[in-house]
Amino acid sequence: MTPGRLALTALAVLLAGCATAPVYQRPLVTVPAQWTVQEPWRESAPNDSIARGPWWQRFGDPQLNTLQEQAMAASPTLAVAAARLAQARSQVDAASAGLFPQLSLSSRLARQRISANRPLTNSTAPNSTPLQNDYALSFGVAYEADLWGRVQGGVDVARASAQQSTADFENVRLVLASDLAANYFNLRQLDIELDVLARSIALQRRALDLATARHDLGATSGLDVAQQQALLDTTLTQVDVLRRQRSQFEHAIATLVGTPAPLFALAAEAGPRIPPALPIGVPSDLLERRPDVASAERAVAAANAQIGIARAAYYPSFTLNPAVGVDSNTLSRLFDAPSLLWSLGVSLAQPLFDAGRVDANVEFTRAAYDAAVGNYRRVVLTAMQEVEDGVSGSAALDRALAQAQLAVASAEKVLQLANDRYEGGVASYLDVISAQQSLLNAQRQAAQLLGQRLLVSVFLVKALGGDWQGMPAGGQGAAMPPPVAAGR
Repeated sequence: MTPGRLALTALAVLLAGCATAPVYQRPLVTVPAQWTVQEPWRESAPNDSIARGPWWQRFGDPQLNTLQEQAMAASPTLAVAAARLAQARSQVDAASAGLFPQLSLSSRLARQRISANRPLTNSTAPNSTPLQNDYALSFGVAYEADLWGRVQGGVDVARASAQQSTADFENVRLVLASDLAANYFNLRQLDIELDVLARSIALQRRALDLATARHDLGATSGLDVAQQQALLDTTLTQVDVLRRQRSQFEHAIATLVGTPAPLFALAAEAGPRIPPALPIGVPSDLLERRPDVASAERAVAAANAQIGIARAAYYPSFTLNPAVGVDSNTLSRLFDAPSLLWSLGVSLAQPLFDAGRVDANVEFTRAAYDAAVGNYRRVVLTAMQEVEDGVSGSAALDRALAQAQLAVASAEKVLQLANDRYEGGVASYLDVISAQQSLLNAQRQAAQLLGQRLLVSVFLVKALGGDWQGMPAGGQGAAMPPPVAAGR
């Protein structure tokens, strides 16, 4: 083999063996085969190719749908995420430009006088001070031969970062929608409780009128009237407390939808609400569906590409800088043949001694990669924990809500019996007051459990990474008994 061929073969082997970036593989995480589900939950078989749709529509609340649309259009938080996504995509275009030659056109137009006291270039020819024009036009090319993948590594980092920003944007949308739904259902829970209190106050006022009438007739003492008045005053105090809590949730909703709080108001609505059936899928779906998991995985890919960029500093860089142009002291002869000038060359830079800086940069990027892998695994574990909490919590709340509704019915019977016994003179009015308080507590507990059940549904949607568009609400997922509003 001739020396030339031997050199070419060695160069080819060198180029093939110096791929600086490690081959990227998604970090391995332990994923269980299924969730721990209880009846009536059952696993569904969603199709990840179907786009995630407006999951809040599953709750069947037109007011919530309107608020979600307003938030998606006017939320400042979402606008910030969209701007960051646009920045990340622009970075991909900027990094990709490094793969192509950079062309430049420059010109110069000057009239200049040269110093007579400048150093001599020829000892036999004295310096003069000419006054002359200078016209120049040049066209240059700059291109770095990306032999070691440094430029391509920058493109890979930018692309992975843009994909991460896309996932972050989707996560902001998901968090925004879930926060809005959570605040909305907290507000509606308070509406139900306020409705319960309003009906209890009406009942207690009627009882107060009855106790006052019996006292006026001399059938009872003033103690019955005082006890009933104290119960009524306590209930009225609770109304003010709940109204304050409601106003805070209303203000939070206003901020989420991009409206000043003083200009926003939601009318009270205490109608019955039914938590929707949700397709829970299998645990491995989270690796593709949750945007925060996707963001963490793309961060690992970007960190892996950064290792390649750091390693490329071990090898020489080659830059081509050809240029062609014209230069003349008169504009009329600028494009004549004698005015032509050109240059063609290659610049090479090879680090010889840097006191370990490149080694330190490589170790830094490796440590950053390890940190990204650890964060990815943490996010996956947290995601599975949140889904498992949502599934088990939903089943427990379903049972508690059904029991609370039975307790409301029992408390209503107790109150009726207490009233009958009191009117018949066989029981004290304290029994009536106790029965009224028990009914109020049971109704409020049922309302609170319904609110918690709706919140768990929202958090479960968030934990699952969204919903599958086009899936019927009752077709797959958990078949849950429809609860009714407390006290209805």
